[in-house]
Amino acid sequence: MKRILFIVFIISALSSCKVLDPSIMLATPEGYEFSEIPDNVSLEYRLAANDVVEFKLMSNDGFKLIDITGTDAQRFRQLSLRYDIEFDGTSKLPIIGRTKLAGLTIRECELFLEEKYSVFYNDPYVILSVINRRVIIFPGKSGSAKVLSLKNDNTTLLEALAMVGGLGGDAKASQIKIIRGDKADPEVFLIDLSTIDGMQDGGIVLQANDIIYVEPRVRPIVEIVSEMTPVLSLISVTTSLVTSIYSLYVFSQLGQ
Repeated sequence: MKRILFIVFIISALSSCKVLDPSIMLATPEGYEFSEIPDNVSLEYRLAANDVVEFKLMSNDGFKLIDITGTDAQRFRQLSLRYDIEFDGTSKLPIIGRTKLAGLTIRECELFLEEKYSVFYNDPYVILSVINRRVIIFPGKSGSAKVLSLKNDNTTLLEALAMVGGLGGDAKASQIKIIRGDKADPEVFLIDLSTIDGMQDGGIVLQANDIIYVEPRVRPIVEIVSEMTPVLSLISVTTSLVTSIYSLYVFSQLGQ
């Protein structure tokens, strides 16, 4: 009984350190205070520094956009102007110059720019989209991390996990971290999708450059066996070799 307890103790001690789980990343210390998930997790995507936006402007509430007989409409469809939101959250736009866009939702930004351009155009109509949004996903399985481009404006955590094939058998659905913002002092959300109660938190809208990390499950016995197998194989081969040499020696002595 004491021997069994000793083995259990050794396995527990090994599993609690980095001996058997060196692949685990972004660990948080005990008692770490995670950021509070907003009550309304389905918040809209907000523009941020390093976003690249595609910006189109029409006058007269976009009349020429739907006037399929007009040549201007055809030119509009072929014209794609891209602008960077720089580190300070501003972008240099035609006519109005450098303008702060970071922090606005896409809809808020369209309305904001329509107001700005109303000084120069009659009833301006703005279409804005972000074309370089991406997140990094570690879905809990070694070697399966992906950089995922977000094509929809309001992609949720559940949708992103579905895009990479969901969680495998080695992933902890109860330990999903979203790391957001300044990497020196980020917001870290802890989300539990192991029960149906976590569905609401799974609807959180991802922002550009979010890191989604699903903690992998540690299997101490499997890891110990995996680590010991090469050693045991070496011992077995060595033992067989020594036994063979000894047998040959004994036979040679008997032959004399």
